Amino acid sequence: MIKGLLFLASALAVPGAAFAAPMLDVPSAKAKIDASLARTFPDLETLYKDLHTHPELAFHETRTAALLAARMRKLGFTVTEHVGKTGLVALYKNGAGPTVLVRTELDALPVEEKTGLPYASTVKTVGEDGKETFVDHACGHDSHMAWWIGTAEALLAMKDQWHGTLMFVAQPAEEIVAGAKAMLADGLYTKFPKPDYGFAAHVDPSPIGTVKVKQGVVTSASDTVLITFKGVGAHGSMPDKSIDPIVEGAHFVNDVQTVISRQKDPQKFGVVTVGSFHAGTVANIISDHADLQLTLRSYEPEVRKVLNEGVVTTANAVAMMAHAPAPDIRHPFTADPVLNDSGLAADTAAILKTALGAANVDLVPESKPGWTASEDYSELVNAGMPHSVYFSVGGYAPETIAKYKAEGKPLPVNHSPYFAPVPEPTIRTGVETLTLAVLSVAGVK
Repeated sequence: MIKGLLFLASALAVPGAAFAAPMLDVPSAKAKIDASLARTFPDLETLYKDLHTHPELAFHETRTAALLAARMRKLGFTVTEHVGKTGLVALYKNGAGPTVLVRTELDALPVEEKTGLPYASTVKTVGEDGKETFVDHACGHDSHMAWWIGTAEALLAMKDQWHGTLMFVAQPAEEIVAGAKAMLADGLYTKFPKPDYGFAAHVDPSPIGTVKVKQGVVTSASDTVLITFKGVGAHGSMPDKSIDPIVEGAHFVNDVQTVISRQKDPQKFGVVTVGSFHAGTVANIISDHADLQLTLRSYEPEVRKVLNEGVVTTANAVAMMAHAPAPDIRHPFTADPVLNDSGLAADTAAILKTALGAANVDLVPESKPGWTASEDYSELVNAGMPHSVYFSVGGYAPETIAKYKAEGKPLPVNHSPYFAPVPEPTIRTGVETLTLAVLSVAGVK
């Protein structure tokens, strides 16, 4: 009894702590979640494979959103579709208590899948640039949608174990870090309840059955930069009659890395990646423009400022050296770092260690760096959600990891055309993680 009271006092002393956590009977809750999964997992795996086979790009997730909306309505949620263009909000009220947001993403990537899976995507569509592209859930959002539905099913099967309002959000366009802003602009926190707590999770190439819970900074800031270098077109045999934008772009690709090596503090994380370089049509024509797409990643505001200013300065300097017009520079998509509530992260990690085994749950302290990828879930947190935790769930079998290591090959990570998390137990772990997280804050009736 004294130990329990001390645990409660400790939880109450931590800002953002999950006050209901000491009341949660974790083994009993885990058993009930697993009982729900025993009934629903075959259907969740079928849903996952369907979503994987039919991926859709950012802001075009019409089939995907309709599929999820129908399932949530069948469970008894009140569903509003087309929030922020194809996003949806599903609410379920179960008495007085906190509003708890659980988020999934809907969109896939313009990537050709090369996994060889029997349910691999062969979808092609026309992208925003007017060009045909393959589409693949190479980031893992199909896993997220399956465990999002599974979490809703588990929580409704345990209605006597919690109270409050579930706010399940399916967000479009995460891959271009634009969907969260679009949903907020469309009234996510004004037309619907503003959440007291929020949870989200992402699959990664770690061993199946494992979960990482980061305190403080979880992901990097993201800035997308589009640059068009301008030139003068000419015949390939008469380069002196041209201003070659390909040469401008080539100089820029090399020179911009000095922003990292000579301007940024070497002790602090920052990345400038040129992911796309398009110019010209045939061998004997010098184009009059070159289009480059960049992504910048950083944790700290001062580093972010150095990277953005360095890219602009370098691009303008390259054009000046070529006697070319100033380039067009645009910043269409940005996202801040995701920040976890450290107290809530510690509480949920403790619950997950009890449920999944201490060796399978890693609580990463604030002093350690976050993950270098980015997420616009930060927009939902920064818009006024007081307490939130973003989890990372392992998706690879240990033997797969060992095989790549033995062969000396890099393990396919998110966004690789070979990225292939295993459905079982990845989805199961995601359901257990998110359901226990919601129970930790929604209390016990």
